[in-house]
Amino acid sequence: MTQNIAIIRGDGIGPEIMAEAIAVLDKISAKFGHTFNYTEAPMGGEAIDKYDDPLPQSSLDTCLASDSVLLSAVGGPKWDSVPKEKRPERGLLRLRAGMELYANIRPATLFDELRDASPLKPSIVDKGIDFVVVRELIGGAYFGEHKTMTRGGEDYAQDIMGYSEHEIERITHVAFKTAQKRRKIVCSVDKANVLDSSKLWRRVVTKVAESYPDVILSHMYVDNCAMQLVRNPAQFDVIVTENLFGDILSDEASMITGSIGMIPSSSLGEGTCGLYEPIHGSAPDIAGTNAANPIGMILSAAMMLRDSFDMPNEADAIESAVDAVLKKGFRTGDTMSEGKTRLGCHEIGVAICEKI
Repeated sequence: MTQNIAIIRGDGIGPEIMAEAIAVLDKISAKFGHTFNYTEAPMGGEAIDKYDDPLPQSSLDTCLASDSVLLSAVGGPKWDSVPKEKRPERGLLRLRAGMELYANIRPATLFDELRDASPLKPSIVDKGIDFVVVRELIGGAYFGEHKTMTRGGEDYAQDIMGYSEHEIERITHVAFKTAQKRRKIVCSVDKANVLDSSKLWRRVVTKVAESYPDVILSHMYVDNCAMQLVRNPAQFDVIVTENLFGDILSDEASMITGSIGMIPSSSLGEGTCGLYEPIHGSAPDIAGTNAANPIGMILSAAMMLRDSFDMPNEADAIESAVDAVLKKGFRTGDTMSEGKTRLGCHEIGVAICEKI
């Protein structure tokens, strides 16, 4: 089978972790008899430097013409002073909108070998951490109207958090279908005691839930959810929430599993073409030092194989290899603990390839 993959190497540690993910995919292609064609699609700081645009049209066209997209991470202090419409993050928002990727899926799973890396107490960790955050991705405050003005003799800024019924409906269906493949529990997170957009969110989610009688639905305010994630994460199976809340909660979820460097994600729309990326940033402070953790990037490639290419055995092979490497005691700096062997970004990638 031949698949065409758009590659966004990104900034900071992006090129380093992407190189390891591609090496893993090449190993899978040799083992299972597939062909993966890679096409570069510059985005973020790299694209600003080359084209004065965080997402050139040619890069968007490449992504739209591909079977899937792999993205590492974009941004860094080098581009902090550019106009906001040209910041690296604007390229990412435009890419999500251009590909109509409205559903971001972020699993939060604690590997047994990384139990000591979790900041939570053993009594909490022992209950298990295995849930998924389903985040609406192209609505809310990030895509609403942004305005800065002068009011009362001082600067005043506002960002509009808006949602339509159909935007809420489609992400809710994704959450419930995800839950049907898991433990059949959905927790919808909002701020319905304060925000009108959350009142609509809760009403629509409750209505959609009627179509899924086999799934248990509960509602939780976002501030309480942030507390419950560190108090008792084992209670969660699938969390569905809007863009801003999901951004914050999924980063919190990643840290209770031991390291943000371990967590993959997928962004999906109506078609099979998706965008797959680790949830961490570009970490410019360690770029070029071979210190980055490539596992989140590698597991994102595994998600791509399973969800976009219907290759569950190939995805299992990658995930089993990662588990085997961790069981062998190999760690990058962010997950290092006493008695383990510290390896660099490239060396971890090589070890995973060998296990495959």
